[in-house]
Amino acid sequence: MDNPSSAVEVLIHGANTLFILMGAVMVLAMHAGFAFLEVGTVRLKNQVNALSKIIADFAVSTLAYFFIGYWVAYGVTFLRPADQLIAENGYSLVKFFFLLTFAAAIPAIISGGIAERAKFGPQLCATLLIVAFVYPFFEGMMWNGNFGVQAWLEAQFGAPFHDFAGSVVVHGMGGWLAFGAVILLGRRNGRYRDGRLVAFAPSNIPFLALGSWILIVGWFGFNVMSAQTLEGVSGLVAINSLMAMVGGTAAAWAVGRNDPGFLHNGPLAGLVAVCAGSDLMHPIGALATGVVAGALFVWAFTAAQAKWKIDDVLGVWPLHGLCGVWGGLACGIFGQHALGGLGGISLISQVIGTGLGVLVALGGGFLVYGVLRSTVGIRLSQEEEFNGADLSIHRIGALSHD
Repeated sequence: MDNPSSAVEVLIHGANTLFILMGAVMVLAMHAGFAFLEVGTVRLKNQVNALSKIIADFAVSTLAYFFIGYWVAYGVTFLRPADQLIAENGYSLVKFFFLLTFAAAIPAIISGGIAERAKFGPQLCATLLIVAFVYPFFEGMMWNGNFGVQAWLEAQFGAPFHDFAGSVVVHGMGGWLAFGAVILLGRRNGRYRDGRLVAFAPSNIPFLALGSWILIVGWFGFNVMSAQTLEGVSGLVAINSLMAMVGGTAAAWAVGRNDPGFLHNGPLAGLVAVCAGSDLMHPIGALATGVVAGALFVWAFTAAQAKWKIDDVLGVWPLHGLCGVWGGLACGIFGQHALGGLGGISLISQVIGTGLGVLVALGGGFLVYGVLRSTVGIRLSQEEEFNGADLSIHRIGALSHD
């Protein structure tokens, strides 16, 4: 070769581009998991709507993030000639693709909480506003150092807020945004009678399980590929994700008393919680993180539905909101040298960063859905809800018996 160093550089850029592209595709596949988890959990008359929301939300999310959200978070725009965009094998383009799949997870999370009674068009409007402005605002603050918050935390407490793969930045945001939407939408008709919870059984446990498994597999792209380069990849992230996943499964099985819905959401609770510190924890710390998350999900889902009467269909606030908060805190606990972690972490910074995420998401959720409720409305009519979103919105059912 005339210039070996140049050839090596091209090879490195190409390898990094391929690496993060594989991650983007794996996280893209997780959206099928979101779809089937919702399809299996909702009643039969709302299955088509569940599938339609996820793919439509992804399209709107892509447009919102490409033109606005990515610029808000990182100050990067793609409104330049293509010959400039292909630098480093187009790595910046594929990095956008990867981070887009994270951003699009926010409305996919919200979708499960507001299922069976939300209007279709207004939800797409909410997706546009959240992915263009609300989520990138916090994403840029924590992952790009915007507004000097991370620099201040490091100066005051010795370390910035650490969230390697998004326990708070992605999942916590999605769960607490969904909380606002669920509260403003109100409960499904017939869900509570004489103050008592009425069981609405899942329509299809195999689809629910399929959705869980797709999410589990894709999550290893979500976590491991968050390194974003081959140089930064770590097997510790993969093993910690595995241990948290099985810890969440075991805890949900034990606390949930063999309930298949809890059993298949338990691994997701563990994976949500381990995202933040998966690059720092010892595997036993990750296991403990998953165990707590699995038990927390079962307890919080049961309490939210039966005691607090919060009609969150898939339990996305307990799963993503509360377990995401636990993940932010667990990173500050199990990431410490004293508990076998790699260190370089501040528990106070984790508490502050996690609290900021909750505040931004709560404020954003109530603002976006509050404005939409007072202008165009966000809930189906009682008759439309009774007939089901499939027939009321899409004019077709999930099954044909002809």
